[in-house]
Amino acid sequence: MEAVQYKCPNCGGELKFKPENQKFGCEYCFSEFTEEEIREVCSRNENRPLDENLEEQQREFQEHTNVYQCGSCGAEIIAEENESATFCYYCHEPVILSGRLSGDYKPQRVIGFQIDRNRAETMFKDWCWKKWFIPKDFKTQSQLEKMTGLYVPFWLADCDIKANYNALGKKVRTWRSGDYRYTETKEYEIIRKANITMNGIPADGESKIEDQLMEAIEPFRYEDAKNFSMSYLSGFYADKYDVDKAQVFPRIRQRAESGSSKVISESIQGYSTVIKSSENYNIINTEWEYILLPVWFMTYIHNGKTYSFALNGQTGKIAGTPPFDGLKCGIFCGITALIVAIITMLGGYFFL
Repeated sequence: MEAVQYKCPNCGGELKFKPENQKFGCEYCFSEFTEEEIREVCSRNENRPLDENLEEQQREFQEHTNVYQCGSCGAEIIAEENESATFCYYCHEPVILSGRLSGDYKPQRVIGFQIDRNRAETMFKDWCWKKWFIPKDFKTQSQLEKMTGLYVPFWLADCDIKANYNALGKKVRTWRSGDYRYTETKEYEIIRKANITMNGIPADGESKIEDQLMEAIEPFRYEDAKNFSMSYLSGFYADKYDVDKAQVFPRIRQRAESGSSKVISESIQGYSTVIKSSENYNIINTEWEYILLPVWFMTYIHNGKTYSFALNGQTGKIAGTPPFDGLKCGIFCGITALIVAIITMLGGYFFL
């Protein structure tokens, strides 16, 4: 008899039957499915057309990309064949050409840069102007030259979610009649069973960039995304993803569950109070897309600590934690204290 092997609909990992709950579980992303859910998803996926040009596109991508590797931090930088990388934008050490990149890393789509270097530098300077206690050399021209136009690898996930929600809703009505005040409380059983689809949930695929930093410059306008072409890399660099789908799935799951919970909550209206008794959101299928998103990225090393700055290359949204110059803060506080002391002394003198 032929053995049947199921793959996880969320990350592609192998599913194993779990006797304790009679479900199929994935050891990579920890998703669980009933046999009925697995058969439904497999049947749906088998009817999808295949991309006949995929192998040719991957080969072209491999032939026209160079990969540079940093000997210090291990970062791998992708550049178009006519571009050369000179330094690592994470630790500022020199990088060396290490060869070609496998066609398996070819992105499906890309959002091109809409903010050029001059505008990015101006926006960075304006951002710095509002920060009083940053080191002087943080905003020098030599530091600005380290700002890199970088295509950051992102996974976009379209999730099909089964939602089960149960709660107790109360409607309270009060009125007065004569000398008496009356209160009427009605209780209702609230049940929500829904199939929810959430599209374009993002998670970056680069371990060396803080997830919070990338989330802080969201959102991107995905309607501007184009089919990937090598021409977009000209004049810019790109990161090779080192966090795969199974590794980012916990972040995708958290965002999918949060979004689904919001959808359910918005459907419950008109109650004085809602007391939740149970809530479950199960992702039964995930469609993935690998996309490159434009980011102006810069790092700064101060007192042995690396600070990162990012600017959305499409919308201009800025995020980062600037370094703190304790000496500059101390001088400012000292001068302020001196001024206050002088004003206090003069005020006392005039009141004598």
